[in-house]
Amino acid sequence: MKNIVKKENATRRRFSGVDFVVLSIGKDTMVTKMLYKLTDFVPFHKHPNEQSGYVISGKYKLKFGGKEYDLKEGDTYSIPADIKHSIEIIEAGEVVDVFSPIRQDYLL
Repeated sequence: MKNIVKKENATRRRFSGVDFVVLSIGKDTMVTKMLYKLTDFVPFHKHPNEQSGYVISGKYKLKFGGKEYDLKEGDTYSIPADIKHSIEIIEAGEVVDVFSPIRQDYLL
């Protein structure tokens, strides 16, 4: 567990071509900051983790449950576990994501 993580000690990672930073990790949750570039695209996928997010900056098109959602600064979302979803980057920016349980594949 990494309950307190100072900015300078955050762990930078890359997963499926997307850069992100692993922030705090608790017993059941993980906080990450996604660093989306205009050239990034996250195709439809699913994982056993519930995912909730807060858009710090940028513009995105989130798709899940047969619907599309335009997201911008200040917007939030929650995607249930095991639901196929994708995100298209319209404008580069940053998004804070919280996963429960912890995404083990983000720790590698």
